[in-house]
Amino acid sequence: QVQLVESGGGLVQPGGSLRLSCAASGFTLDYYAIGWFRQAPGKEREGVSCISSRDGSTSYADSVKGRFTISRDNAKNTVYLQMNSLKFEDTAVYYCARYRRPVPSGGSWRYRSMYDYWGQGTQVTVSS
Repeated sequence: QVQLVESGGGLVQPGGSLRLSCAASGFTLDYYAIGWFRQAPGKEREGVSCISSRDGSTSYADSVKGRFTISRDNAKNTVYLQMNSLKFEDTAVYYCARYRRPVPSGGSWRYRSMYDYWGQGTQVTVSS
């Protein structure tokens, strides 16, 4: 079965760092792009970042560019999201998801409809 399991969330102070992991099973990351989304209370789920499988190209939302880094370890079938300089507005449940193809088309990585499997999410809370 296809599964995505997020981990690494928790409570962190503003300016701190956190690394999220997305462990995939039932398929290989060699053939699918993986995206990170987040959803804050009362807000829609939004795309944060995405990494392709073919060439490792990455995409980031403007709000996290320069602070977050997505990476992939195909041997471990795991995708990571390194989050630095965290802000209060980063507080959300973070989800990883499998894109339907190895490489997203244009800006389509931002759209939830392009992903066919989702993890259960991990809570990230930025607070002093």
